[in-house]
Amino acid sequence: MVSQLIMTILNWFAGMGYMGILLGLMVEVIPSELVLGYGGYLVGLGKMNFWGAVLAGVAGGTMAQLFLYWAGYYGGRPFLLKYGKYILIKEKHIFMSERWFQRYGVGVIFTARFIPVVRHAISIPAGIARMSVWKFIFYTIAAVIPWTILFLSLGKILGDNWQQVREITAPYLIPAAGFSFVFIMLYIIWKRKSPPPVVLVKKIGRFSDK
Repeated sequence: MVSQLIMTILNWFAGMGYMGILLGLMVEVIPSELVLGYGGYLVGLGKMNFWGAVLAGVAGGTMAQLFLYWAGYYGGRPFLLKYGKYILIKEKHIFMSERWFQRYGVGVIFTARFIPVVRHAISIPAGIARMSVWKFIFYTIAAVIPWTILFLSLGKILGDNWQQVREITAPYLIPAAGFSFVFIMLYIIWKRKSPPPVVLVKKIGRFSDK
């Protein structure tokens, strides 16, 4: 069951409508599953539009990861080892995410979003490695969209039992991440094996009558 403190915070966010979902995911003082699950419950009550909630959820979830990316980009590992605990990121999470990033490359920015321990910390080594911010945003949004739709939908379907979203989805998240990772690896292999595009150059010359 969700504690009274969490419910108080969720109700405070709910009072702000779509902005509450955005802020709830951006600061993430409460797990995103619960914020989105409760958002879906409010959608079911007719207090929010589903796609409006999706838009707010994607924006908030992406901005939350961008903050961690910039922290890694400008602050580096020493800064995060010192202050990461204040945003609920421990030293072991940083080291684990660094190993994943070094081993699997930028594709892990997508797949790690579905794995509880490293889903947030994985943004840090991306920033430290100075990964292209646009590529980072692309992979992040690609993962945040299905995550947002899933939990909003479950919250709406479960109704008064929306608090069970974490228990219901937990057994499926790691297999989903594994499937996603295999898909990205196959895509990368395909891209490497694809022949380079052929560029046709038309030569223009001068022709004179003899």
